[in-house]
Amino acid sequence: MTAPILRALSDLRDLTRPFTRAGETIGVVPTMGALHDGHLSLVAAAKARCDRVIVTIFVNPKQFNNPEDLKNYPRTEVEDARKLERFGVDALWVPDGDQMYPAHFATTVSVSGLTDVMEGAWRPGHFDGVATVVTKLFTQTAATDAFFGEKDFQQFMVVRRMARDLDIPITVHGCPTIRDIDGLALSSRNLLLSDRARTKAPVLFEEMEKIAEGLRAGDAFAGLQEQAKARLERAGFTGVDYLDLRAQDDLAALTTPTRPARLFAAAWLAGVRLIDNIAVD
Repeated sequence: MTAPILRALSDLRDLTRPFTRAGETIGVVPTMGALHDGHLSLVAAAKARCDRVIVTIFVNPKQFNNPEDLKNYPRTEVEDARKLERFGVDALWVPDGDQMYPAHFATTVSVSGLTDVMEGAWRPGHFDGVATVVTKLFTQTAATDAFFGEKDFQQFMVVRRMARDLDIPITVHGCPTIRDIDGLALSSRNLLLSDRARTKAPVLFEEMEKIAEGLRAGDAFAGLQEQAKARLERAGFTGVDYLDLRAQDDLAALTTPTRPARLFAAAWLAGVRLIDNIAVD
């Protein structure tokens, strides 16, 4: 079934008003397009849980630090719509820029604490852009449930905290990371990798798995971290922004997984910045 593509907020509200009046649950899957199987797993989760499902596609300029990164971000709306046909979603919300940020738009949503580290430290203002656009998407779609991939675990935590703090009546669900057969976490940015770089990209996940194995064996994190960075550089990665062990509930830095923890990484390969995280038992 081909879902309608809506670009005007008035049309979106005309669609959702009957759903809300009927007491139906509405699931929203926020994306920036260039859909892959990771996104589609979120759509499947939304369809399984909710009466209605809306997928949003909006390349949000407020969460990009680098204008070139924004310019080069893949835009594949026609292909995205085709991929969604088999799910029978109720609508694609693909707002024009002026529907999201009209003239004289002057509001920013900011979440402190969780945004001070990792992506927040390396990309100042990024999470303000995420929190602002997601707040708008939640209210625009009248969603009762939202679905985010745990591949961007820090983002998931920020969005969940934002919704809780602002009393937005929505449940934010985290869904498992989807990986290619060689372990690389699926990401729209993978499309920017050359064929040669794509063969090297899974090394990031492999090194994270080695660290997790070492931690389970009782090895010191600092030593495992340095060894992994050295091996990544030998494999062709040109820089590691961070390779952190952090508590799963509040992102506090850890030297050993004394409580539920995750290992987070961001590294550069052939000009493309890859991010990933895994749970550490």
